[in-house]
Amino acid sequence: MSETTGRTSGGYETLRLDRDGAIDWLTLNRPERLNAMNHRMCDELQEYFGGLSARHSTRVVILRGAGRGFCSGFDLDAAQEVSGGPAPGMRAQRHVSEIILRMRRCPQPIICLVHGAATGGGFALALAADVRLAAPSARMNVAMLRMGLTGCDVGISYFLPRAVGSSVAAELMMSGRFIDAERALRVGLVSEVVAGEALEPAARALAEDMLRASPLGLRLTKEGLNLALAAGSLETAIALEDRGQILCASAGYFVEGIAAFREKRAPSYPDE
Repeated sequence: MSETTGRTSGGYETLRLDRDGAIDWLTLNRPERLNAMNHRMCDELQEYFGGLSARHSTRVVILRGAGRGFCSGFDLDAAQEVSGGPAPGMRAQRHVSEIILRMRRCPQPIICLVHGAATGGGFALALAADVRLAAPSARMNVAMLRMGLTGCDVGISYFLPRAVGSSVAAELMMSGRFIDAERALRVGLVSEVVAGEALEPAARALAEDMLRASPLGLRLTKEGLNLALAAGSLETAIALEDRGQILCASAGYFVEGIAAFREKRAPSYPDE
């Protein structure tokens, strides 16, 4: 926790939220269970990510896990409802998958720090982030396949082939094999592998680079990238890009950005 300063927000039982200016450091905080996701954690993750769209003071989220690993997936002691029949099973399933949807809907970029285990639902959380940074200890897998379920779960079938291609995705999803940090970097699953003690400083440096963007520009970049990945044509993607640029320019950000560049200073963008 050495990289966090400023006010700590309470009210969570399974999460720790440290607000440092425009950066939220969100920590999965059940280290005694390798941060396994129980019902309470699912509720709290839904609440946190669901509230971000209205929290303009938060511009970047850094997601990490306390203790020896990032997240070992859904807590098996709390998993009985999935086998309780179609109706209760679907409710239990959506209790987890809704977190992934809210992560993608929130306008703030999410940087995920992966160390140790990121398995099953923990792997899904990492995949739902915008950027993944890994420690050498990181090990990720589609654990649900080894529990008698399908490897298509909580967004993994959507995100993984887009990150690594269909062949590697099929290998991981159909075998449940672990992928380590070195291979994850090689196939594009993570952006960078850094020593464990350097993981938080690397995340802070990336977040600070993101904060140099205008507030609206950063939000529209995440939105535009998400939409472009699903766009059916180049024309659609360009139409989205054109819209975003004119919105930012009309807000005055472009004028300030040019002035700051010419004057060799940091831009001073107005709040949204």
